[in-house]
Amino acid sequence: MSTQKAKLWAKTIVLSSAAAGAMMLSGCAKKEAETVTLNIGFQKYGLLPIIKERGTLEASLKEQGVNVKWVEFPAGPQLLEGLNVGSVSFGEAGEAPPIFAQAANSNLVYVANQPAAPKAEALIVQKDSKIQSIQDLKGKRVALNKGSNVHYLLLKLLEANKLTLNDIHVVYLPPSDARAAFEKGAVDAWVIWDPFFAAAEQQIGARVIATGDNLVSNHQFYLADRKFAEAHPKVIQAVVNELNLSTEWVEAHQDEAAKLLQQPTGLDFSILKSSISRMGFGVMPISAQVAKEQQQVADAFFEQKLIPQKLNIEAAIIK
Repeated sequence: MSTQKAKLWAKTIVLSSAAAGAMMLSGCAKKEAETVTLNIGFQKYGLLPIIKERGTLEASLKEQGVNVKWVEFPAGPQLLEGLNVGSVSFGEAGEAPPIFAQAANSNLVYVANQPAAPKAEALIVQKDSKIQSIQDLKGKRVALNKGSNVHYLLLKLLEANKLTLNDIHVVYLPPSDARAAFEKGAVDAWVIWDPFFAAAEQQIGARVIATGDNLVSNHQFYLADRKFAEAHPKVIQAVVNELNLSTEWVEAHQDEAAKLLQQPTGLDFSILKSSISRMGFGVMPISAQVAKEQQQVADAFFEQKLIPQKLNIEAAIIK
C-alpha cells in the first residue's frame, strides 16, 4: 500500500470512529433526556405519605420512564420554600402556604386540590380552661404556625366574633413547640390542624372551642414548579390521577390507611383514624369556585398586611 493510500485509510478509520462515537454520545444523551426525576415534597401525615408507603405512584410513572424521589418537610411553608429553591418539583400544602409563597415571587403553580375539610382544623383550649367562647380570647395568648392554613381560620373566627388580631396576643410557633407551650400553659389557646388536633384531643383531653365548619374550606392543594409542570404535563396528570385513585382507596380503607401512617407519624391508630375521617376525599383540578375561595384567603392576608402585595391567584393556576 502506498504512503498516500495508507494516510487516506487511516483518515477514514479516524472519521468512522468519530462518527460512531458521536452516535453513541447522541444515544446516551437521548436516553438521559428521556429519564425524568420527580422530586416530591411531603409531610409525615396526609395523602402523599400514604402513597409513598403503598408504592403505587412509582408503578404508575414507570411506563413514562419517571423516577420518583421523596423529600420530607416538617410543614407546608418549609415544603413550599423547597419548591421555590428547586429541591422539589411537586408537593402538598394547605390554603395559606401557597399564598405566602406566591407573595414571595415563587414559581409555583396550583395543580389540583382535595375537597373542603373544615372540621380537620380547630381552635382548642385545655380541658380545664375558663375559656368558653371566642369572645373569651380577648387579651389571651393564642399559638399557631405562621403562614399555615390555621392562620386564616383564626382570622375568620375573630372576624365572626367582631374581634381582630389586635384583641389577642398571637404567638407564632411550629406544631411541636406549640404543643409543648400549650401543655405547660404558656399559651391559652392553640389553633391547629390534624393530626396534631386529634392527638391533642385524645392524649391530653383538649377541648374544642370552634372548628372551621361554616367558616373556612380548608382545602389541601397540590402544587408544582411551573417549569416542571409545563415541560412534563403528562407526568403531572399521571400524579393527579394517582392521587385521586388513592383518596378513593383511603376513603374505603380508612383502617388500613391509618396503619400505614403509624410508623412515619409515631401516632396511635385511633388518632390517625379520627384524622383520616375528617379528610376531604377526591382530588380534582382547580375549579373556578375553589380559585375564588383561595383569592378570598389571599385578600384577607393582604388586608391584614401579612403579605406585601395583592395577589392574583388565577395567574398561578395551571391551565
